[in-house]
Amino acid sequence: METLKLAFFCWESLYSTFKVGGLAPATTHLAESLAQKGHEVHFFTRGESGDVEINGVHYHYCRPYGDNIVDYCKTMSSMLVDAFRAHDTPAFDILHFHDWHPVEALHTLRDRNTVLSYHSTEYGRHGGNFGGWWEFKEISGKEWYGGYIAKAITTVSNSTKTEVMWLYNVPEWKVTVIPNGINPDTYYARVDPGKVKKRYGIHPLAPVVLFVGRLTYQKGADLLVQAIPQILAKRWDVQFLFAGTGDMRGYLEGMAHGLPVQFLGYISDTEHVQLLNACDLVAIPSRNEPFGLVLTEAWSAERCVVATDVGGLSENIDNYINGIKVPVRPDSIAWGICHLIDDPVYMQALGKAGCQKVMEEFQWAVVTERVLSVYRKILPRGT
Repeated sequence: METLKLAFFCWESLYSTFKVGGLAPATTHLAESLAQKGHEVHFFTRGESGDVEINGVHYHYCRPYGDNIVDYCKTMSSMLVDAFRAHDTPAFDILHFHDWHPVEALHTLRDRNTVLSYHSTEYGRHGGNFGGWWEFKEISGKEWYGGYIAKAITTVSNSTKTEVMWLYNVPEWKVTVIPNGINPDTYYARVDPGKVKKRYGIHPLAPVVLFVGRLTYQKGADLLVQAIPQILAKRWDVQFLFAGTGDMRGYLEGMAHGLPVQFLGYISDTEHVQLLNACDLVAIPSRNEPFGLVLTEAWSAERCVVATDVGGLSENIDNYINGIKVPVRPDSIAWGICHLIDDPVYMQALGKAGCQKVMEEFQWAVVTERVLSVYRKILPRGT
């Protein structure tokens, strides 16, 4: 296949002031991996005005405005299309849209070779509940329309594929499952766990359970907090660190009053890697999880995981081989952690098995080839 000229449309990247969740690393690293293979990649997103090239990817920024998230994304889409047209000579071969935010741009450019990736759904982001507010209906409508007009669709897991087929009547032939990739070396570091723990006032020998993610209903941090008393009843010295921000933080801090819990808020990439490699166990108590980047990050650091049996977590974890899967209940989460916390040899074995799976299935070189196979399907013959 010849070198392709590719356009990414996404509302966040790693190289702007707007980074909300796992969408930024997933799309940024995919763009970089495609560029490393010799393709010309342009990334249209929010950020400071102007154009810049980073790691072989051409970034084009806009600064949207709007009174609400729907109007904001409509303005953003219009600005991104203007930036796209300024660089469409020679013409782009593939236009790749990520999530619902740029669907207005997808509408404008619907006659081109278009791919839409569902990294999650509005239904899933609310923990599998239908919202009653108008934004939910508007966003869900845009997710339906994007699936209707895109030439091809990708989802990050089979569960998300099933979800979009069920929610939006997307035909199965149109959907390809492609997991998020990862650069495992980024998340592995040789650290002294005792020294890292001491920075947080934790005894070097005390077991540490780490939660990394948005403090929202979907991510289930409240379920982990509810599980803590049961865990302490078995092992009194376990400490808990919650890294991330979200609208549930105040509520969670109230729930955790008097418990050995620290809420760290936003942490830097360096601190994130150090905590991953210093903790004893990573807990992922999500109510809904399309993929779960924290899973492959933990595995890259050779950490064992206790995760709820949902979505991409359920698909990717081989129970008792590279992690423990439990029902979405506080008592089940407590059981999973208690099952491991006194057995460091077993925890180490699970973490190493997870790392091996990352090396075999989730490195960007593997994932990028699967994305290119989707592009080939919608390109005119002979390209």
